[in-house]
Amino acid sequence: MEHSKQDAVNNNAEISLRELLIKLGEWWRFLLSKWLIICICGIVGAGLGLTLALIKKKSYVAELTFVMEDSKSSSLSAYAGLASQFGIDLGGGSGDIGVFSGENMQGFLKTRLMVEKTLLSPVTVNGKQISLADLYIDFNKLQSNWKDKPIAGLHFPYGLDRKQFTLQQDSVLNTIQENIVKYNLEVAKPDKALSFVSVKVTSGHELFSKVFTETLVNKAIDFYVDTKTKRSKANVDKLQATADSLEVLLNNKSYSLAVTQDMNVNPIRQVSNVGTQKQAREKLMLETMYTEVVKNLEISKMSMAQETPLIQIVDSPILPLKIEKLGKLKALLIGGILAGFLCLVWLIGRRILREVMQEEN
Repeated sequence: MEHSKQDAVNNNAEISLRELLIKLGEWWRFLLSKWLIICICGIVGAGLGLTLALIKKKSYVAELTFVMEDSKSSSLSAYAGLASQFGIDLGGGSGDIGVFSGENMQGFLKTRLMVEKTLLSPVTVNGKQISLADLYIDFNKLQSNWKDKPIAGLHFPYGLDRKQFTLQQDSVLNTIQENIVKYNLEVAKPDKALSFVSVKVTSGHELFSKVFTETLVNKAIDFYVDTKTKRSKANVDKLQATADSLEVLLNNKSYSLAVTQDMNVNPIRQVSNVGTQKQAREKLMLETMYTEVVKNLEISKMSMAQETPLIQIVDSPILPLKIEKLGKLKALLIGGILAGFLCLVWLIGRRILREVMQEEN
């Protein structure tokens, strides 16, 4: 009984395998019978790929790499603690600012703030200084698309206050920055274990790619450094103003004391020395205050220098830039293979649909 069941299973397996091979043979003969259609589709696809390679404009790639070393816990914390006794906050040992921590620096380079500031920066073209936004509009021939629209002739003059922009300028600038972030700008870390950041801009204008990349990185670095050292810089400026004021008062008090000492004093009347002693005491107080403020000022400057992050540009884009263009042979192969594959899918799908319709009938 058990042998009979096993034989039945083996026979079913042989039948299933035989049916599968027969079915594959049928499909193979069917596709061979359609070789002319498949070849024609492949040739048409190859022609379309070649046409695309011929009409597609070349793109220029500008890549800039920089390394960023953030400030660590300051070794000046002991000095900062000492200064805090005098009511001076040096900001030492402050942690990383959240917006720039971890991978956020990469995202910050693609924010609307940074991209728009870059687009409104100047670039010299044919001896004339224009904004990068106007250069983008020019080489993309956007003015011809705006010919019959209310925004025809719209420009972004360099130096114009951002607050004076019209609603149309705001809208167009926002559209341009969105397109750049989506299609032209790429920010990445080549190696996750290192602090290198790569910024790549690809566009149809060589000068735009180069200048936009450099300007974007420089503006982001300046904003980053200013933000990281903002509190320390405020303390330095405050202490510097206080030191300057005390220096003026101390100089004036020194002259006043010298004038008092030069007077002819009656040795019998000691009351005449009171003015001199008062001037000397006030001068000593100013000297003490000035010494403390200058000391705290120097500590604050050292703390700010310690907090300032080290950002070094490693590789900058150099003209002529790398050109990206779809090769003719590559376009032929991709177009032909893709068209042939789609033709196969269409033929197989059509036959399966016919067989299903016949079974239902």
